[in-house]
Amino acid sequence: MYKEFRIETHLHTREASACAGASGAEMVRAHKAAGYDALIVTDHFFNGNTAISADLPWEERVARFCKGYENALDEAGNSGFKVFFGWEYGYHATEFLTYGLDKAFLLAHPDLLDWPLETYFAQVRAAGGMISHAHPFREAPYIMEIRLYPAGVDAVEVANASHTEPRYDRRALEYARANHLAMTAGSDTHHADQLYGGGMVFKHPLQDVQEFICAVMGKEWLP
Repeated sequence: MYKEFRIETHLHTREASACAGASGAEMVRAHKAAGYDALIVTDHFFNGNTAISADLPWEERVARFCKGYENALDEAGNSGFKVFFGWEYGYHATEFLTYGLDKAFLLAHPDLLDWPLETYFAQVRAAGGMISHAHPFREAPYIMEIRLYPAGVDAVEVANASHTEPRYDRRALEYARANHLAMTAGSDTHHADQLYGGGMVFKHPLQDVQEFICAVMGKEWLP
């Protein structure tokens, strides 16, 4: 027998995302109460809907950006609930969930926002990270164009529980299958009192974000 391991992979906190209404600590409490075993904080990066001022020095921007994750980690403490770090990188409203890298990576690359998108893909992969194209077929007023990068990403978010239009996820699943890409699923959660119930389920516990990447790329999730 095994205990299923349930993880939220797409989540924002008010510390770093302008659109979020809950702190990292509040998100941990809400997800624990809802039966999750882990979450990944994926706040909007500086080229997305960020709550961090661009007028600050790079080191201060990064420090503030990481606060949602750090507060979530502190809240989890020694409870056994896992908290991992990631971010949602924006490119003209096309967004990429980035997993497997850390605060040190961000501090080491103050020129990151000047990179061409292809350079970003290459640098993340070279550093051991994984990129999942978030909600690639979502239609919204802020999305002027659907852009696809099958050669640049590792995975596709094929289920986004915040969607009310099923065809967005259906097209994402078809796209992932057609391009032989790995798949992720998440909720795009912004509020602790509004959990959509999405995420991924694995047959075994994940101890760190690299184990999450290996499980996703190895297609070890449960359908």
